[in-house]
Amino acid sequence: MAKAKTAYVCNDCGADYSKWQGQCSACGCWNSLTEVRLAASSGGGGRTARFEGYAGAAAGSSGKVVSLAEVELGEMPRFSTGTGELDRVLGGGLVPGSAILIGGHPGAGKSTLLLQVMCHLAAQKPALYVTGEESLQQVAMRARRLGLDAGSLKMLSETSVEAICTTAQQLQPKLMVIDSIQVMHIADVQSAPGSVAQVRETAAYLTRFAKQTGTVLLLVGHVTKDGSLAGPKVLEHMIDCSLQLEGSSDSRFRTLRSHKNRFGAVNELGVFAMLENGLREVKNPSSIFLSRAEEPSPGSVVMVVWEGTRPLLVELQALVDQSHMNNPRRVAVGLEHNRLAMLLAVLHRHGGLHTGDQDVFVNVVGGVKVLETGADLALLLAVVSSYRDRPLAQDLMAFGEVGLSGEIRPVPNGQERIREAAKHGFRRAIVPKGNVPKTAPEGMEVIGVNRLAEALDAL
Repeated sequence: MAKAKTAYVCNDCGADYSKWQGQCSACGCWNSLTEVRLAASSGGGGRTARFEGYAGAAAGSSGKVVSLAEVELGEMPRFSTGTGELDRVLGGGLVPGSAILIGGHPGAGKSTLLLQVMCHLAAQKPALYVTGEESLQQVAMRARRLGLDAGSLKMLSETSVEAICTTAQQLQPKLMVIDSIQVMHIADVQSAPGSVAQVRETAAYLTRFAKQTGTVLLLVGHVTKDGSLAGPKVLEHMIDCSLQLEGSSDSRFRTLRSHKNRFGAVNELGVFAMLENGLREVKNPSSIFLSRAEEPSPGSVVMVVWEGTRPLLVELQALVDQSHMNNPRRVAVGLEHNRLAMLLAVLHRHGGLHTGDQDVFVNVVGGVKVLETGADLALLLAVVSSYRDRPLAQDLMAFGEVGLSGEIRPVPNGQERIREAAKHGFRRAIVPKGNVPKTAPEGMEVIGVNRLAEALDAL
């Protein structure tokens, strides 16, 4: 019997070392190395197995070198999941042979969403749902509660990857769900399920099976307390698409965001509503984020952010209050904290409004995280409105990037944002001069500004 070897693997980047060291040389993270035991490699073992049943299994494996111009381009086959918001995030649908990872906090709705999709597609294609955390009775109870037609969906309760792939070779499903990757294990690795070595090897084994058999593989992943995906970082490099299902426990809305997609655009956003009969797609997300109060209130303004391939109208709120501490507080929910501090300095220097002795709180309504700079102008207008205790008009919207010298810079897709706001009844817009359309939408006044002072005068 071969002697087991010991290695030290970084939890953040997946780099391995022969002996322990305090800092990972690859990513620079401290105290991230974990000891794992590796079994001696065996000839013809499970990790070198070949899977049959897919005509494209040998594609690209012959070792022949060709020029890029000689590569044949064909239509990439896709099929719909039956859910428009999920298709949008995936880039148009599911691609045969792709590996998709869906992460999220416990209770976010990962298993519910996948069970709905699998029950819908099982009536059209062979589908296999593998559960390692729940019993088959628990999954059946959820399907009955959601009112799903589960007559064609095949179920398997198993945590051994070799046994799962053996069963899948017999059934030859077109779709397979692994719920979840953290409880799966492979015989060649002696460490416990959920460890760095097990997650890495099991994901590699399943991904290779999906590529060689043309099976759509859907992996469910856990997240850590800070919201990042649990397990080695190399796991995200193995799969083709990484999705994150987000949502707070006190809200019935869930957002599905794409962080990596080899078959479509990244940073796409899908919105779902958690109802008694499961997750239902929200086809017009702007309508749920614009539930404003009937009476205008200071510090509230609507902005248009660009999420993936579509504009999204959200409400931004600001509260400016006299501070009783030596260091006034700067709190940003849904926005970047450092950018808030920078914009307040620009407001003081180029807008003449001093907030050094004020607590400033800003919040994006609905739990949306705004990562783009197009929200700068709306944020400053909301801060000014709260500071002066003067409400802005209900039919006013704004967007634009604010520079350090007080200039208002144009943002991408400006005209599409203006048209989207006009559809929802907004009649006045303060936008960068470079985003002003030649012909404004009917019934809408578009005010173009070059400087922050001009935007404040326009109020």
